[in-house]
Formats: sequence, structure tokens, C-alpha cells
Amino acid sequence: MNHTTIPTHRSNSRPLLRAMAALILLALAGLAFAVRIKDVTHVEGMRENQLIGYGLVVGLNGTGDGSQTDFTVHSLVAYLQRSGVTISPDLVKVKNTAAVIVTANLTPFARTGQRLDVTVSSIGDAANLQGGTLLMSPLKGPDGQVYAVAQGSLSLGGFSAGSGGSSSTKNHPTAGSVPDGALVERVPPTRLEGRTTLTLMLDNPDFTTAQRVTEAINQRFHGPCAHAADSGGVTIKVPAEYGKDLTAFLSEIERLPIHPDQRARVIIDERTGTVVMGAEVRIATLAIAHGNLSIQISQKNDVSQPNAFSKGGQTQAVSNTEVSVQEETGKKTQLNLMPEGVCLGEVVESLNAIGVTPRDLMAILQSIKASGALQAELVIR
Repeated sequence: MNHTTIPTHRSNSRPLLRAMAALILLALAGLAFAVRIKDVTHVEGMRENQLIGYGLVVGLNGTGDGSQTDFTVHSLVAYLQRSGVTISPDLVKVKNTAAVIVTANLTPFARTGQRLDVTVSSIGDAANLQGGTLLMSPLKGPDGQVYAVAQGSLSLGGFSAGSGGSSSTKNHPTAGSVPDGALVERVPPTRLEGRTTLTLMLDNPDFTTAQRVTEAINQRFHGPCAHAADSGGVTIKVPAEYGKDLTAFLSEIERLPIHPDQRARVIIDERTGTVVMGAEVRIATLAIAHGNLSIQISQKNDVSQPNAFSKGGQTQAVSNTEVSVQEETGKKTQLNLMPEGVCLGEVVESLNAIGVTPRDLMAILQSIKASGALQAELVIR
């Protein structure tokens, strides 16, 4: 997607402002860009499968589940009994043990013996999983079958420490990972051999993008072997010469370049004050007054003539846009509506140049949308 992130903080560096302005104008000029089909689609049925399991983490330094966490006590007792040790649950202390949920994603075309990364999350009242070891935990799929077994030392990427009423915590010490911690024991059936049709699913459904994928495939294989079923998928009939080598066929398709289309959208992140907009975003005629700021927008359509002795020159219409911004104190702002439209990027560029705060910019964009002048979807996070 052709998006530009626009910083909304005040800057005193004129070169930086000029660089940001150039970036905005380039991105909002609608410059076409090509991506590979593999970057915007995936083959139907060839996806990851989610796995989940229950396990115990041991070796904690007194930061495990408390004695009132009954399921941890019973799980540890059952594990000891399977190991030939019989003990009463009343005698078990679990402060060095924590009950956890283990999750992983089984990649498509995985093979038996392949390793997977797993995520471990506490489900009891453990305070910290740092230094723990995950005991052997079977991971099941939605069908209840065991597809992998996980075990290994946890990596938290954070810590929690404290003494004398003071403490310091970084990230989440009750969740971690075990890199390459699971071994695949079973794989779901996924076959390519013998298939005469394939369906490419678009990651972001769009009718225009689906049609461009169809045209690129048909042009590459010199025939109508693909057609867009809807905005979300393209059905492909496998050519006879690739009937026994679908891997090569898909490899050819994945490398084909296309120009994906997108809906006009403006995204506002209120937490960070970030505004992201697409190249297709446009606004209608408007004038803005926000506090002591006034913005006037005008656009003139001129004609560009080629030189008298030029070869192949053509007369073209040229759009020249002017955006003026005024910031006054103690005076009323007078606005004059102009009967032309403008690109939203130029409005935001002008606001940035005079140091409008993130809150002001968000309020202005929301007001433009409410007025009906913003021809784009406004997403606020």
C-alpha cells in the first residue's frame, strides 16, 4: 500500500521540514509501484494451523503459583505419579512451579521432526517465569489430535525484580517463548499433486487488485487460465504442461509483478499522534478555521503548450494548487471559500510547517470528514 507516515511534532529544522514535505508530495502523487503476487495473496488451503496445549514450568525461584492454585497442585501430583512417585496433594508446594498455556503455529507443508517456536503464558498466579523450564507438553489442533510436543528453557525478554517495597518490571514476566521448542510429530494432509485448479486468496480483498492479478497471470501463460471469482479470490486452471509440476507453476505466478489498488483511507493513532494516509486521499473545496489558524485552498487549471519546434509534444492540462495558512492573534479570521479541490497532503503539510499539535491536527481531520469534504475512510485508533 502506498502510504506516507506524517510526523505531527514541531520541528525547528527547515531542512527536515523540506524533506518531509518532499516525502509527502511524492507519496501523495499516486506514483505506481509494483509488488509480487506472493506479497498480496496466498493459496487457498495452504495456511498455518494453530496448536495449543497445557503444561508446567518448573525451576522458578519462588515466583510460581501459590498453594491456593489447585489445578497446578493436581497437575504436578499427576506428573509425579506418571513418573512413579506417589505423594499426597496436601504435601505439595508449588511456589517453584507454574501452570501455563503453550501455543504454536504449525506451518503449511511442515514435516515430521521439524521444529517450531512456542509461546508460554501463565494461567495461575505466578509472579515471574524467569529461569523456568517447560516440561514436555503435547500440542493439539482443533481436531484434538497431537501434532507437536514442546519442551525447553524459557526466554522472557524482560524481568521483574524488587526488594524492600520497591520493584522494577520490564515487559511481561509471566509470558515468554521457547525458540525451536516444539517438535512436529504429525502433519495435516496438504497435497498439491493431482490438483487441476488453484485459488489465490487476496490478503486485502479488492475487485481492482483481483482483476490485475488475473490479467498478469493470463498474460504470462498466454491464455485465459485465470479469472477473478470475486474481490477476494482468483481461480486458476493449471495448464497441462504444469500438471505434474505445480511447484514450478506457483513459483512462476508468485514472481509476477502487479500494481495493487486500495481504498482511500486516513488512519489516526491518538496515542502517538501519528497520521497515515494513502495516495488516493482527496478533499473537496473547503476553508478551515481552527482557533487562530486559517487555511485557504485554491487550484487553477492551466494549459501547458509544447515548444514551437518540438517533436512529439502534446498540449496538456496542468493543475496548480496554492495553499495559504495564516496564524493571527487577537483578530478575527476571515475565510474565503475557493471553488476548487486540493490534495489532503498539502493541507497537512501546511499545518506541520507552522507546528500544529497532534490534537489540533486530529480535530481538523475529523471535522473535514464530518463536513463531507474528505473523500476517504477515517480510521481512529
